[in-house]
Parts: sequence; structure tokens; C-alpha cells
Amino acid sequence: MCLGATVPMAAGNPDRPNVIFILSDDQGAWALRSAGATELKTPNLDRLVAEGMSFTKSFVATPVCSPSRMTYFTGKLPSHHGLQFHLGGGSSAQRRWLDGHLTLTEVLAANGYSIGLSGKWHMGGDLTPQAGFSYWRVLHGVKYKDPEVVIDGRRQKVSGFKTDLETDYALEFIRQNKDRPFFLYWAANAPHRDYDFQPVEDRAPYRRSSFPSFPEMPIHPWQNPNEQLMGDHGNAESKTSYAALVTGLDRNIGRLLERLTDLGLLQKTLVIFASDNGYNTGHHGVWGKGSGTVPFNLYDESVRVPLVWWHPGRVLAGVRISQMVSNYDLFPSLLDYLGLSASADPKRVGRSYAPFLRGESSEWRDRVYFEYAYMRGVRTEDMKYIERTEDWPDEMYDLAHDPKEIRNLIDDPARRSQLTELKKDMEAFFHRIGAPPLENWGATTTQAIPYYSTARLPWYPLNRAPTKPASSP
Repeated sequence: MCLGATVPMAAGNPDRPNVIFILSDDQGAWALRSAGATELKTPNLDRLVAEGMSFTKSFVATPVCSPSRMTYFTGKLPSHHGLQFHLGGGSSAQRRWLDGHLTLTEVLAANGYSIGLSGKWHMGGDLTPQAGFSYWRVLHGVKYKDPEVVIDGRRQKVSGFKTDLETDYALEFIRQNKDRPFFLYWAANAPHRDYDFQPVEDRAPYRRSSFPSFPEMPIHPWQNPNEQLMGDHGNAESKTSYAALVTGLDRNIGRLLERLTDLGLLQKTLVIFASDNGYNTGHHGVWGKGSGTVPFNLYDESVRVPLVWWHPGRVLAGVRISQMVSNYDLFPSLLDYLGLSASADPKRVGRSYAPFLRGESSEWRDRVYFEYAYMRGVRTEDMKYIERTEDWPDEMYDLAHDPKEIRNLIDDPARRSQLTELKKDMEAFFHRIGAPPLENWGATTTQAIPYYSTARLPWYPLNRAPTKPASSP
């Protein structure tokens, strides 16, 4: 339990549904067959969409993994949970970043849920269970063949394909807890690179694919020139690997649904599928996510993610919700859906979209906000504004007429009033939640700065960065 947190203690309620939260890694909202990527083989995810409720405008507040996961677990933005970058190695990776924050899983544990993890942690201190977890299987590294797993505080090498192994542990946890309410966090590594290995059966559907969902565009001038990312552009092997990893994840979701059926838990279990951030596989001429360009980006493909809630007999089947939601909304939404509550915290910025899940009408906001290191943004239904610190350029896009975010309108005199309104709105939001001005973003974290940060960019030194247009407000 984190310091200062108060949650009502309760015995497990046998009538309360189980929850399985599947979080993929680097999977954009576009990367589903049901979303239009017709070359992708995702029958089990298509089933969840057909039989559940999907949110077609679901976003994450930060377009890289560790900060995004922190937001899912705490309901807070990086200004308040303290992670502005993904965790690499060193002391930052050993620190338990969730300590001091009330987590969603602690609330569930305090209300009788057994809490299990299988997969990627990436929020620090992954050798020992934390945040209410009692079952703890962390698979380390970025390689898919024969990974290392943490079991009871000990690292050991295991043989096999990482996604299959993640599922093996997930099924073990379900079997051990089939007679009591459980929360399973399956933090899949797929389809995050490395592209070192995918089973033949997962690669087979793509042997002759032309990959129509992977755009062929000139390389973006801001493309992060990391050797791997640069090599992935237009590369048929990289496209095959990404697609095969999505299919491998989907195949294992089928294994999970089959186990729920065998155990008679299908009607008793809520499944939530989402991703930690999006990913560009040629979109905008970029291969990568928010850190795939220098300066960092907030393209929709980097921040827009799949979100599906599936609960047979409880969540309406085949419904698509077009209102914009963010990963900071998951914390209040899940507790509301389960009939639970947590102590109030003004630093949690989301609201519950559970009324949609219950088939109720609900007035909803018309914008979402983003934060990533030296960059903040706001997106409405029709417009997006991105502001960076003075060393980097700002952007504004008319999404109604330019959904691919090609024409930057930041210097368009005819758009001055829109720019002013969006800038004021974004600044007021971050002021309201107690975040410092953007130029002081570094005060929001004590994290050791990774190599790709603003201070250490050998391919784009800070003192050579472009300046803001003179007409920016």
C-alpha cells in the first residue's frame, strides 16, 4: 500500500467479475483487421470487437511506454506521476516509481481481488511484486526467443516464444484463482521490436502480402536516425515481423478465451484490450512512436490506440463509441464499472466512461490532453495543437480537412484565433491540475534522463535545434 492512500477493505465478492487487462506494446489503433488493416490476421481481436464495445477515438496521454503505463495505473499525467521518458537501465529502472501513488491494482486488492502480472512491467523495481500484486511473472528484455523471467524474485532463463510464455503464465494464474475474483494484467511485449523471432505459423499469412496498411512515404526529415528504426523503412521483413507479432498476440488471446470457456468463466470475466502507445510503420514517413522523431511527436498514429471492453451479457455487443477517451480515464472507469471507489486525489485527471458501457447516455468532453517531456498538446474533434519548449517548433493541424497531419498551420494568419484559443485552453488545463509551465517541465521528474533526451541527442544537438517561428504566440 502506498503512503497516504486509503481504500476500503473488503472481502472478495464472488459475484464481482474477474478482470483481464491485456496491454499490447506499440500497437496503433490502425493495427487491427477490424480497423481496416485487412492484411492483418486478428480473428480473436475481431471477435472482441464484434462482441464487445470498442472506443474508436481512444488515446494515450504520452506516446511512449513507461509514462503511459504509469498513467493507466495511477490516473495521473507525467507532471504528477514523475515519469517523462521510458525506463532504460541503471538506477531509474531499479526505483519503484509507483511507490507513493495509489494504484488501480491496490484498490482492487483491498477489495478482495487476487492480482496477477504476466509480461512486461517497465515501471521500475521489477524483481519483487508491488502495487497489490501477489502473482508476479516479469519477462525481461526485448528479445522474443528464450527470454529471461522473474519468478519469486529470481531471474531465470526459459525456452520458447515470449508471447506464448506470457500466456502460459497468464493461464496458470487464472487456473490458480478460478474460484475467487481476480485481476490479471497481461502486459504483452508484442508487437514491440526487436524483430528477432516469430513462429512460422504467425509469419505464414504474410508471405505474399503487399502490406497496404503500411504506408510507403518519403522518410520524415525529423525521423530518429536510430539504426534499427531507419532500417525498418520500406523493409518487407520489418513489416512481416510487426504483422506476425500482432498475429501471435491474437493467437494467444484465443488461447485465453478458450481457457475461460473451459473453466466456465466466460460470462464472469471482463476483458479489456488496449495498448501503451501507438506506432508509425511508415505513417508520416516515420518508423517509431512519439520518440521516433527528433523532436518528439504527437501524431495520431503515435497516441491513438485500440480500446475494447468485452464482457458477455454485460457490455453491449458490437457498439462503437466515437467520443474521445484517454488512458487517464481507465482508473475511474474500471472502478465505476465494478462498483468500487478510491480516495479522492485532485491529481487524477480522468473521468469515468462507464455509463457508455452500461448503455447510458452521458455528456462528454470534446478534447484530450498530452504530455511528453518538453512537449504538451491538446486535441479536439477537429484540431490539434502541439507546443514545445523554445528550442523546438510548435504545430497545429486542422484534422477535419487534414486528418493525416500534413500541413502545419502554426504560421497561418487566418488561423490566429484558433491558435490562441487552443493555446489558452491547454495552458489553463495544465495550470488547473497543478503542473508547472512547460518551460519548467524538468521539475516534474527526478528520472535519470535517457540517452535520447533533449540534453543528449548526438544526431540533433540541442544548440542546433530549430527555433520557434517568430509568429508563434
